[in-house]
Amino acid sequence: MKGWLYVLVILCMTITGQAQNFELVDRQENYLAGFNQLVKIQLKIKNNTDKAQFYTVRKSRSDLGESQKGYFCLDSKCLESSITEFSKRVEAGETINLNFTVESGMQQASNNFKFEIFPKGSPSEAVEHLVSLSVDERALKSIYQSREITINDVYPNPAQDLAVIDYKIHNESLKAKIIVHNILGRSMSEYELPIDDTRIKMVVDDFAPGVYFYTLYVNNTGVLTRKIMVRK
Repeated sequence: MKGWLYVLVILCMTITGQAQNFELVDRQENYLAGFNQLVKIQLKIKNNTDKAQFYTVRKSRSDLGESQKGYFCLDSKCLESSITEFSKRVEAGETINLNFTVESGMQQASNNFKFEIFPKGSPSEAVEHLVSLSVDERALKSIYQSREITINDVYPNPAQDLAVIDYKIHNESLKAKIIVHNILGRSMSEYELPIDDTRIKMVVDDFAPGVYFYTLYVNNTGVLTRKIMVRK
């Protein structure tokens, strides 16, 4: 009995060690794009060990159309679109800024991708990342535009875990934020819109399913309110 208990403990420690070996940071499963846009699917890998490690990244499924193109990019350096698998050294505690960039093309499309990331030589420890991309001519249209700020509608909507809002601030002195509230007006979350960024990610995974609203505040004045659905 003690022997089996020892084996079970060792097995649990091994599985836990594998799970903590690395992680994908800022995961997002759903993307939305208009025609002729660049979409960057985040594949940021963080090495959680105390030693440098090599990790293999594999694109195991993709259904891009004839007018579309996809390729891996690390910071500003991109690989050839024909490369579907490669390995990268990641230092202890380091997070690499890796993404799979998609040229959305000029036709409406619904694309699906499957990525696998694992320590080099250990495909059995792979973490799968499933991603969907919707390309629509009407996508990412601005819902509010002024001389100071331009903001696009939230996506995906309905949302399950994360919802994204793209924006652009044109006035450096502008103070802008988004406040999410429920149908009773109770504030659920608040997000500042930094001038040196163009996207915020609203976390809704702990929201109960239902209808919520988000309001854009410009210099503490509410200028726009839109609806967002949360589903599980």
